[in-house]
Amino acid sequence: MKRTHHCAQLTKADLGAVVSLAGWVDSIRDQGGIIFIDLRDRQGITQVKLEPNSNADTGARAAQLKPESVVGVTGRVTLRPAGTANPNLATGEIEVDATALELHNLSDTPPFPLDDVAGDKVNEDLRLTYRYLDLRRPKMRRNLEVRHRTTKSVRDYFDAQGFIEVETPILFKSTPEGAREYLVPSRIHPGEFYALSQSPQQFKQILMVAGVEKYLQLARCFRDEDTRADRQPEFTQLDIEMSFVEEEDIMGLMEELFIGMLEKLKPERKLIWAH
Repeated sequence: MKRTHHCAQLTKADLGAVVSLAGWVDSIRDQGGIIFIDLRDRQGITQVKLEPNSNADTGARAAQLKPESVVGVTGRVTLRPAGTANPNLATGEIEVDATALELHNLSDTPPFPLDDVAGDKVNEDLRLTYRYLDLRRPKMRRNLEVRHRTTKSVRDYFDAQGFIEVETPILFKSTPEGAREYLVPSRIHPGEFYALSQSPQQFKQILMVAGVEKYLQLARCFRDEDTRADRQPEFTQLDIEMSFVEEEDIMGLMEELFIGMLEKLKPERKLIWAH
């Protein structure tokens, strides 16, 4: 039976299974009659073995490959020969003996290395020009994953505390207080403008009066101001509002949030309490 996997999910338990993988060519090595491809997706790398002499069609496709080309592979999971296991890979004990190779997209030579050490030295303007490549780097992928786990942790925590997450409008009427606002012209009402919210402050107040006594939002905020060390023109802000509480209730709630988040995301970090 054919099974579909992410590259990092294969283990010795899958030996003999026919699997389908898809991803980027991380590296390719021609060992004289046998071609090895390190196939990479978001979760990791699996070694793929191709024998062009036994499959001319697959061999012809493999000859075209360059790093970062996008391919699909079908093959059987086998053990690597004795002495060739790679302890640095989660899939280092196995490989996929490919019977079919599909070339989805042939890559040009990347404009910069996609590893973390060399990639960090690349000019930021170049990395942003090719943002889709920059985001393939392990460091950038980890940043996205940490962001995902952080926001999930926040939502799970406040859900357990009885909070309701409410999405409030982004386009709003301009208000005189606070930071400068970005303006968005209205096509329907020529000569009039919406403002992008600095924060959902007025909406929070409406929700409190309406009886939503525990409110949560991971709000997108926009401020037409000079960039500061802790603020960009566009940023995300954790907004909570509670009715009928004291200062200590808020302090205890947030302290528990950050302690729990640290324990989940960075269990290797030790908390030291100051007295």
